[in-house]
Amino acid sequence: MPTAVDEVTAKTEMVEIEPNTGLALKTATNEEKANDEPEAKISTGEAPKPKDMQQKNEPGDPDDAKGQTVGEEKEPECHKEQEADVPVEVEPKTGVSFPVKLNDGKQLEAVGLRKKSMLGLGIKIYAFGIYADNDELKALVRDKIGKAPAKPTKEMYHMVIDSDVGTIVRLVIVFSSLTMSMVRKNFDEGLGAAIKKLTGGKKEELTKMIMGEASDDIKLIPGSEIEISRLPGYILQTKVMGEVVSNVQSELLCRAYMYLYLGDDPFDKEAKDKFGSSLLHLF
Repeated sequence: MPTAVDEVTAKTEMVEIEPNTGLALKTATNEEKANDEPEAKISTGEAPKPKDMQQKNEPGDPDDAKGQTVGEEKEPECHKEQEADVPVEVEPKTGVSFPVKLNDGKQLEAVGLRKKSMLGLGIKIYAFGIYADNDELKALVRDKIGKAPAKPTKEMYHMVIDSDVGTIVRLVIVFSSLTMSMVRKNFDEGLGAAIKKLTGGKKEELTKMIMGEASDDIKLIPGSEIEISRLPGYILQTKVMGEVVSNVQSELLCRAYMYLYLGDDPFDKEAKDKFGSSLLHLF
């Protein structure tokens, strides 16, 4: 192991002397000087790592700022890169594409579009893809229904709405002027109406929980994503651009959220019908 003196000596500029005149003939190159940067401080008692084990990031590498150490695995950049090789289905009214399968195995059951009436116009707010655990769905429909009906029935949809089957609805923003406060208000109104249809009453404290701690300062631009997942134990989890903003355990809230897409007055009737067709294929 080199001593401190050895390290200092190794980093000292090397000069070649002409024996007759005593003049310097050659100095270290600029590249050699660049390598003479002082090493990071090492805590007392910790031996320096062998040169071939040290991290080789260039100055300014983002990993330096993160303090990543040798041997650490980098976090995945985002689910888009992980899903890059997966076939996609395109929502036709917006051109937004959705991978047919997520990294956790959930499969795309339907795509659709959420529109909102503003000043008499139907404004496109977001495209969405509904994902579900097909093994859980298959067990559910075979257990509750048994034989496949000729076409999707109201009972089938409500069976999924009321169940604890793992589902994810991925929303991809397409409206350029959308704000976080508008999203919050939209869910408050939609979930409030769904809860009233399911129970006949109001649960305003529940509807306000879905966006949790999401700040109104979050910038939503076309392509921004929100994912709302129904997790085991009737937990509704909301992610805004990859960050978890709420985890709410409520069977009623889970049912109300799925009702928005599969209920009697869904956001997109064609998407609901496509989901029903996917259910029939599980028999």
